[in-house]
Amino acid sequence: MTIDNKTPTWRHQITLVDREEMTIDGVLSLGSYDEKEVIMETEQGVLIVKGEGLNIKQLNLDKSNIVVEGLIKGVSYDDTSHNKKGLLERFLK
Repeated sequence: MTIDNKTPTWRHQITLVDREEMTIDGVLSLGSYDEKEVIMETEQGVLIVKGEGLNIKQLNLDKSNIVVEGLIKGVSYDDTSHNKKGLLERFLK
């Protein structure tokens, strides 16, 4: 992908610090969350973060990022639901 001054530099990136704070860039929408699981739609598909005591420290959909804190135990992508339907529509089935 060629990057110039007119092309936005959006990308999907995950940064995890000591399994306690995760920053995710490229977030399109937040699906659901509780203290054990956070589900979000990213530019690369639906991302599921599992852990204990999870909390959304920061959410900025204008900048496409989210910061999750707590004990991170797992990160996975749900490739079966990666299509053009919205995240909310998939959960309401």
